[in-house]
Amino acid sequence: MVFVADTLRIRTLLEPALEGMGYEVIMIELTGSSTAGQVLRVYIDAPGGILLDDCEQVSRQVSAILDVEDPIKGEYTLEVSSPGLDRPLVTHEHFARFQGDQIKVTMRNLQMGRRRFTGTLSEVGPDSVVVEVDGEPYELPFNDMEKANLVAPAPRRTGY
Repeated sequence: MVFVADTLRIRTLLEPALEGMGYEVIMIELTGSSTAGQVLRVYIDAPGGILLDDCEQVSRQVSAILDVEDPIKGEYTLEVSSPGLDRPLVTHEHFARFQGDQIKVTMRNLQMGRRRFTGTLSEVGPDSVVVEVDGEPYELPFNDMEKANLVAPAPRRTGY
């Protein structure tokens, strides 16, 4: 279970400090329950990429902020990581930055008879994107997206 209101509040608390450190907050997830244990995932990026040292530094900063502000009820585990090759697309700016790339989108409701779309992100508008799947354009509204990610490039073969 994801707690949208909680993640927005946590993002508001963390983003200024992490941006001041030179990191972009890609996405924040809070899953689980206050009784069964929660997991707070903070995905970060930076122009030169993310190393383990970056995750450790950000984890210490995030822990310090959350200890003072205490926005999460109950116990939780903090995970800080890079967004990976199949990075999530969350903000309008993310979509604009990756226009022309391959993406995968899962919609909450059926759009033209389907919920899953994998293709080229061809247009980014104020309220929607256009994804071309097998030469067919599909306009997908932001407010109905459940999840969107870059499609990780296939590994390159070397050798013979």
